[in-house]
Amino acid sequence: MEESWRSLGKEELEHQYSPSHWSHRMDKDVVIEAHVRETAEGTRKSQAVARTAMNIQYGDSDSERMDLYLPDGEQTKFPILVYIHGGYWQFLSKEESGFMAAPLVSNGIAVMAMDYDIAPKGTMDVMVAQVRRSIAKVYRLYPQNTGIYLCGHSAGAHLVAMTLCTDWEEYGAIPNIRGAVLVSGVYDLRPITHTYVNDELRMSQEVALKNSPIQHVRRMSPLTCPMVIVVAEHDSPEFQRQSQLYFQSLTDSGLRVSYVQVDGTDHFDVIERLGQEDYVLTQLILKMILDN
Repeated sequence: MEESWRSLGKEELEHQYSPSHWSHRMDKDVVIEAHVRETAEGTRKSQAVARTAMNIQYGDSDSERMDLYLPDGEQTKFPILVYIHGGYWQFLSKEESGFMAAPLVSNGIAVMAMDYDIAPKGTMDVMVAQVRRSIAKVYRLYPQNTGIYLCGHSAGAHLVAMTLCTDWEEYGAIPNIRGAVLVSGVYDLRPITHTYVNDELRMSQEVALKNSPIQHVRRMSPLTCPMVIVVAEHDSPEFQRQSQLYFQSLTDSGLRVSYVQVDGTDHFDVIERLGQEDYVLTQLILKMILDN
């Protein structure tokens, strides 16, 4: 199972790693446009209803900025959900990443959404470091937080997984990470290097291995927080295989992890629906945070 991707020809591998090809709802040329439209509109709605702090610098580069969606009142003792966007490390931004904030903020949970330098400007090493730096920054901004929770989608799930094996002493803060939800992620980057996705990323095999979370599971042993690996029913077989393999590796290492398949969803609406409080994943996140 682990190396089964090697038996796929280039055309089939690219098909497997093209999430838009697998949607049961829309044509492949429409579903991505609809996803951007849905998440951007959801983010605008969140900005209209939540108390916000926008464009906070978390690093030296002008592009290293994050947005905060805050609960009512001036208190600083609240849990924080950090959301890391997808887009195959090549598109999307924080402007489409606040769409889930409304149901969380109304339950007393702050939300942070951040920009990282997407390819070709950003290399994989740079993106991983930026996500880590942004989490260290939000921890320093709100040291009284009652826990930091991570959620990432697709490429964002990969970046969250890399964050979970961070040596935080390098970043001058040890954030209180108390849970993580990884949705439709990629945890082994080696197959990606054989597809069109790598045209902009320009990863070598060495870089792909270094930044593959499945290679670093042993470094996660200090973690005691719950993790949830999520797939959509209509994710491709390769995306499902990657999630299953990563889940099994975490389980074998004795980490607290569960696996959830969300029926009736594809790679895109599985995350879009987080703006709905009654959605199964929204309820899962609320339970993880409020019961912790």
